[in-house]
Amino acid sequence: MADAATGRRSRITPEREAELYAAVLDLLREVGYDALTMDAVAARTRSSKATLYRQWGSKPELVVKALRHQKPVTIGEIDTGSLPGDFHEMVSQSDDCQMDRDTSLMRGLAMAVHENADLLRALRELLFEPEMTGLDRMLRRAVERGEISADNPALEYVPHMLVGALVVRGLIDNQPPTKAFLTSYIDAVVLPALGA
Repeated sequence: MADAATGRRSRITPEREAELYAAVLDLLREVGYDALTMDAVAARTRSSKATLYRQWGSKPELVVKALRHQKPVTIGEIDTGSLPGDFHEMVSQSDDCQMDRDTSLMRGLAMAVHENADLLRALRELLFEPEMTGLDRMLRRAVERGEISADNPALEYVPHMLVGALVVRGLIDNQPPTKAFLTSYIDAVVLPALGA
């Protein structure tokens, strides 16, 4: 099965794949998840619908892989030698404009998952779980270095704190999340909660 998937993937160049993902995200922003169709993606990208299904299998998988592809940073690859450094590096690799666009997309997808179990499953498997694994690795290194206590109850809430800051900034402050806001939030809320 893996060989078949690898063979399928080799038919589309990385450049073409990036172009397809960008088109999917543009359509998603324009019409929302529910109105996004494989027909519309095929038309926008001058592809056949059969090619899209053969390459990605389903609309949820295509959407989530498009989201994953454009992420500027993979948390698991960051290791500056300190937890504050790791968090700051994670934020510094983001872009304010892209962060705002991504947060808007994620808010829209958060609504769509209530109606679509396949989308929720794809988001968990392809986007959230790899990020949680990377974040867990980052926090484990901080525990091993003695920066934070292994029994700190705030450890299990770090993902909630980070995602919450991104999502609710617009609701509470009517402003998009920015690198400056996230850096300040991490220094004022996340690190003190962890005792770092």
